[in-house]
Amino acid sequence: MKKIILILIAIVLTGQLYAQRRSTANQQAVQQTVVKFFDALSNRDSVSLKACSTADITLYEYGQVWNIDTLILKAITLNQSAVFKRTNSFEFINTTADKTVAWVSYRLQSVIFKDGKQSTVQWLETVALVRERKQWKVKHLHSTLIKRS
Repeated sequence: MKKIILILIAIVLTGQLYAQRRSTANQQAVQQTVVKFFDALSNRDSVSLKACSTADITLYEYGQVWNIDTLILKAITLNQSAVFKRTNSFEFINTTADKTVAWVSYRLQSVIFKDGKQSTVQWLETVALVRERKQWKVKHLHSTLIKRS
């Protein structure tokens, strides 16, 4: 009898562990905008990067305040490596969205291959987005470097 009760408790607890709240369509759209933003960085595509951003975007990176021109200069223009590949993976922690404003926090890991060397960088980031013409755009991004190897 004790074995049956223990098995039932284990089954119930296992089911609870895997029950996760599903994201709404609006939350998924917000998360997809963040993914597209970093895809544009990975592809060194300034046009797509600007399309995912507001005109007055601010980025808080390494204790500095950047705008879109600073980001493009540091991540695209100065990155002239002939062999470059960046693969991003996200662990979304929280996404909150209403009709016009959204906030998302996530862990980002990027595996970067540049000039024959591979490195892995991990950040904890928070992004504020606004809805412009029915499209989510990154307005503020705050990044905290966790680990670089």
